[in-house]
Amino acid sequence: MPRLANRVEDIIAAPTRRGLPRKLTHPPADIASSIKGMDNFCRVLAIRPGDHVVMLIDPLLDPRVVQAVQGLARGRGATFIAYMGDSTRYVTIPDEAKALLERATFVVSTWFASVIDPFCMALRKNKGQRWVKITFFRDLDLLNTPQAQFPLDLLGEIIRATSRLFPEQGDFTMRFTDPRGTDFRIPYTDAMLQKLKRHNRWRGHNVADEDGCYVHYLPTHGPNLFEPGMVGLKPEDKVGITGTIWAQWAVGFDHPFATPVGVEFQDDVVHAVHGEGFEAEVLRDYLIGGTLEEVGCGHNPKAPRFDIYPAGPNSPGALHFGINALQPSEYLRRVMPNWEEPHIHMDLVTYDSTVTAGNSPMIEDGYLLSLRDPKVVALAERYGDPVELLEGFPV
Repeated sequence: MPRLANRVEDIIAAPTRRGLPRKLTHPPADIASSIKGMDNFCRVLAIRPGDHVVMLIDPLLDPRVVQAVQGLARGRGATFIAYMGDSTRYVTIPDEAKALLERATFVVSTWFASVIDPFCMALRKNKGQRWVKITFFRDLDLLNTPQAQFPLDLLGEIIRATSRLFPEQGDFTMRFTDPRGTDFRIPYTDAMLQKLKRHNRWRGHNVADEDGCYVHYLPTHGPNLFEPGMVGLKPEDKVGITGTIWAQWAVGFDHPFATPVGVEFQDDVVHAVHGEGFEAEVLRDYLIGGTLEEVGCGHNPKAPRFDIYPAGPNSPGALHFGINALQPSEYLRRVMPNWEEPHIHMDLVTYDSTVTAGNSPMIEDGYLLSLRDPKVVALAERYGDPVELLEGFPV
């Protein structure tokens, strides 16, 4: 098992490390790599002739991204319209945008509401709208990066291999531990498990060609090991989430924590925040009473391991614990006024977690075990050197 760069010292020493908004420069790719990135873009945005494409955007989105989506839509005989909101941080769709969305068959969105607003969920479920969330495609130059060029089919097989690490059926507890003392537990029922496995993202289907689908582009973020909506829970449902996450870092902080901060859950809500120092005080100020929105695991081996802005890491085995607070954080509003997430949200980050689903190990010391799955390795041979593709982690 390769030793991953997981310690605070490793993170600080990394040439690329980002927990706050910071402009990154992506050097041009060679022609062969550029074509791979373009091919992935066109495949994920599976726009059909006759589609009506609606794009929900914000003022800080690279306008070339809008032009790229528009060009693809028009080139495929689809109609296109874009609606610019004030920011990405909508948690519900404004009324004036609802009329535009009602007409859509295909939606590309930067807005946070895309995943959580019941209006959006109903459009996917009842009208079969296909949605692509572009949290991680805000700059057209990202097409030049290795994570944008990573083979889509191989990424899908990695995700399916991770899904095979879940129990096939029955109730179980998902447990998270690490060297700092984390002991965090999420009870799963069989009904939650079966609902999760049917989701298009957990089937490794990263292309928006199925009616009612919801995918991410760049296809690196998640799918989530736990997400209330993905497992069929309603806001009022309680499952008994408990334990403490001793985080190494969090979105909104420029440096990893000098000393770990512990966020303790009891009966599904944040009960206490342990630790001393500035970071603990910031989190204690607004997370008490918050609820777990997601536990996300990266799956793209070419995603930078220590780039956690804006929504947590996308590197395999690195985790983000998304918590929704009861009120916005004044600290986050100061340091990230234009953040792509709502200021009630917080992504805690760990790189060295061990995760088990019942008796089945899924992640060991921050290493995603599905990367060694025989089907994954066999498919990787079609695209190049499996060792380089699957374990040549960028930092």
